[in-house]
Amino acid sequence: MNNGEINPYPTITETVVSRFNDTFNRHHVDAIMALMTSNCVFESTSPAPDGKRYEGQDAVRASWEGMFASTPEAHFETEEFFSADDRCTVRWRYTYTASDGTQGHIRGVDIFRTRDGKVAEKLSYVKG
Repeated sequence: MNNGEINPYPTITETVVSRFNDTFNRHHVDAIMALMTSNCVFESTSPAPDGKRYEGQDAVRASWEGMFASTPEAHFETEEFFSADDRCTVRWRYTYTASDGTQGHIRGVDIFRTRDGKVAEKLSYVKG
């Protein structure tokens, strides 16, 4: 899949990452974690400069719960999506409401790796 075009024959990787992103935008942590392997890895975009690495279901779950609690209106919009084998790259725009009520956004990229029909790794990077 590329540039928002719908692939009539999505790969397992494309299907899993699309389902993950849809679930993520609903902030449904149990469903997100069901789409991740038991030994999953998430590398966040903060703190600068390198972000933080979370390993395993408990650590990754806690990261998502903290993010959704601090930015309950957060939403990721896919700008570009492409995959090869067990890898998938998603370029996105993340919109949120700050604690002072102002609207903001950042743009970035996620690099996913899948295994056995689940997300094994999500590495996140931002511009700026």
